[in-house]
Amino acid sequence: MWTGANAKTIINQSRENVARMIGGKPEDIIFTSGGTESNNLVFHTAMEHFRRSCRAAEQQSKGQKNYQNGSVGLPHIIISNVEHDSIKLPAEHLLKDGKADVTFVPVSKVTARVEVDDIIAAVRPTTCLISIMLANNETGVLMPVREICQRIKWLNRQRQHPRILLHTDAAQALGKIRVDVCDLEVDYLTIVGHKFYAPRIGALFVNGPGTKTPLYPMLFGGGQERNFRPGTENTPMIAGLGKAAELVTANLSDYEGHMRSTRLYLEERLQAVFGEEKIHFNSHFPGSDTLPNTCNVSILGPRVQGQKVLSSCTRLLASVGAACHSDGGDRPSHILLSCGVSPEVAANALRLSVGRGTSRADVDTVVDDLRDTVQLLEEMD
Repeated sequence: MWTGANAKTIINQSRENVARMIGGKPEDIIFTSGGTESNNLVFHTAMEHFRRSCRAAEQQSKGQKNYQNGSVGLPHIIISNVEHDSIKLPAEHLLKDGKADVTFVPVSKVTARVEVDDIIAAVRPTTCLISIMLANNETGVLMPVREICQRIKWLNRQRQHPRILLHTDAAQALGKIRVDVCDLEVDYLTIVGHKFYAPRIGALFVNGPGTKTPLYPMLFGGGQERNFRPGTENTPMIAGLGKAAELVTANLSDYEGHMRSTRLYLEERLQAVFGEEKIHFNSHFPGSDTLPNTCNVSILGPRVQGQKVLSSCTRLLASVGAACHSDGGDRPSHILLSCGVSPEVAANALRLSVGRGTSRADVDTVVDDLRDTVQLLEEMD
């Protein structure tokens, strides 16, 4: 049984472990219920940051045009068009309610990356937040977050207000590649436990919460998490998050190497069994780096749509896209379409992710299952 002091010790140790995993400081880690809450907290903060910046500017220069009433208008947010729904939907909600302007910057249909110059070109005088994921959850493509942050920080030095806040959702990257907040130069970074074998809980990195970087709570209550995220701490889940982060810090090189070699073996086996002309890798884009674990592949043909293949497999457990979009039916992934994949190819997509414990024997079993399933489907009337 835990006493209050025991619980506090465990929470503090977990905070240190999570901070160490991303190269940050313990005081910059705020525990949340998960990625969705972390991302929404950033959006909430950006909106309040804009409001307060405008009010301060008005007080300093009375008689000038009011940000809220003049042609300058609403707070402006920039995201890519391939973000997770926990970024996309809050942005769309603010846009629909007339509370913010939002620019959805399209990724390149060649590289599947958002281009740094396109982000810079989208900046307005009222831009208050840029949120770009670190790695895409369907293609595995890594986004140029560091380069974007460097360019925006230079822009911030040239403008008075509002400061453009910089956020990345690192959910898909943590536990698979090195993530260092100092190298990325972000203001906020979202952490999602179940993506690196922790319980379903999350955290938000904030570079100096309330001092260097604004953070405004969405909830009010008992003062936990320094009042930034009140509510009784879920100590067992936080303990699990901390232990998982400790394991990532100690073993990342081994994890990454194993997943990369296993994924490469999977891709080789798929090409060997189906033939290169029948396989299209939706996670291969020229000039783009990808996560070590993600293989998004389409088996080409009119009768082997992704959902149909998965529902007929006897051994394989996978998805046609993001797991949280599993109720999307037979519609092709809008992420793949945005990356330049044709509708016919995207409809057949399978997202095959390997993990720390995936063996080559597992790969062989899955590929055999796919071969038998595809053969059965193609023989059906």
